[in-house]
Amino acid sequence: MTTTVRPTIRLFDPADVELIVAEACRVLETAGALVENEEAGRLLADAGATEHDGRWQLPERVVLEAVDTAPDIIKVYDRSGELALDLGEDRVHFDPGSAAIHLFDLEQNRRREVTTADAVALARLVDGLPHYAAQSTALAPEDVPKEVADRYRLFLVLKSSAKPVITGTFRKDGFAPMRAMLTAVRGSEQALSDRPLAIFDCCPSPPLKWSDLTCQALIDCARSGIPAELVSMPLTGATSPVTLREAVVQHCAENLSGVTIHQLAHRGAPIIYGGSPAAFDMRRGTTPMGAIETMMIDVGYAQVGKHLGLPTHAYMALSDSKCPDYQAGFETGMGAVLAVLGGVNVISGPGMLDFEMCQSLEKIVLDHDVLGMAHRLVRGIEKREGDPVALIGDLVRSSEFLSHAHTRQNWRKELFVPSEVVDRDTYFDWETKGRLWAHDRAAREVARLLDRAETRRPSDEVSGALDEIMLAEGRRHGMNALPAGSP
Repeated sequence: MTTTVRPTIRLFDPADVELIVAEACRVLETAGALVENEEAGRLLADAGATEHDGRWQLPERVVLEAVDTAPDIIKVYDRSGELALDLGEDRVHFDPGSAAIHLFDLEQNRRREVTTADAVALARLVDGLPHYAAQSTALAPEDVPKEVADRYRLFLVLKSSAKPVITGTFRKDGFAPMRAMLTAVRGSEQALSDRPLAIFDCCPSPPLKWSDLTCQALIDCARSGIPAELVSMPLTGATSPVTLREAVVQHCAENLSGVTIHQLAHRGAPIIYGGSPAAFDMRRGTTPMGAIETMMIDVGYAQVGKHLGLPTHAYMALSDSKCPDYQAGFETGMGAVLAVLGGVNVISGPGMLDFEMCQSLEKIVLDHDVLGMAHRLVRGIEKREGDPVALIGDLVRSSEFLSHAHTRQNWRKELFVPSEVVDRDTYFDWETKGRLWAHDRAAREVARLLDRAETRRPSDEVSGALDEIMLAEGRRHGMNALPAGSP
């Protein structure tokens, strides 16, 4: 019999969490939300909301009824139908985050545009790293027409990996072909609804605005049974109050408005309470994801989402640095630790640099060890079977610590063993191996992993169906063949 206390962090008193929700509801009743989608407007009107100059004022009753009908646990499955994401309570899962428009090229020491080959390499890399529970459409290749970029990102991941994927649409006409791809993999629309393979991000625009595109994504997800993930992005002092608590209130209001539209489209459909806010940098005019205040907002709103009984998401374990350097390490490490202590269910961002605009294959590998350590942290310290007094007495008398049966039985259970990317050599051994910095070791590991990785392609039948869907979409916009590097 073992007992474990899971380490946690909470930033609000429970009474204040209730007050934050109440204040967010009052914001929706008074200021309301700008909703640009006609169908969403009809759903709100039928539920009793009122419209003034395009802003919909939502009665608290309507909002809280929507929250009550949303599920408290969401399960997402891999290609084979095995459970991969069990979203609820304090269970944590990592994915690389979407959707960077640059890749950091270590040889050139600069960022560059993304190619199909880059997106495939990242998907293959993540597929073989176990601390990433899911893929994301992490890179947006520049070698396809922009009109098909959303569905092409998903196509590449589905052809290159068996893990579930977190994705999203760039255009209203993107959802149908993307759903068709997921259906082709799963076998039928009912099977896809029963065992979702993907999560779709739906992003309101701060402050309190739902565009035609994002509303439609919410409605489409709800009616198809594909989990939706709200990504609210208040910027302190720029598009939200500068104070952290009030930014959490606005974040809550934006999420609650999204939950309401989503549940009105289909009661009981799966939805995740999430976001990517930032503590706006008043000196530089940037949105630092690695700022401690940004992480505090994330952990704070996750506590609110848990109070509401919804699975949670945050962009954490990432960096604003432009390369995988010391800053990238400390920002990512702090974010990963705070995210798992906060029990955030979906943690997006490892591998990311430059305010979510850049991905790095080397950082994907470096961060994998960060994620392993974070997972180890939340396992806590276990009290194992046996009498510790007798154990220590035996160890002291025998002086056989390394060879003792207790050591051999338990050391792998107790210790997280990092990859060779993490340097734990003596100084002499480090010199002998070439005096490599962390990013150099990561570059070697990327090459090794990609060289030995077997792409877990779908069956020929599924692969052919995916090709047919993607080529049909491409031809509509002048792309008559798949780019070089496509799987």
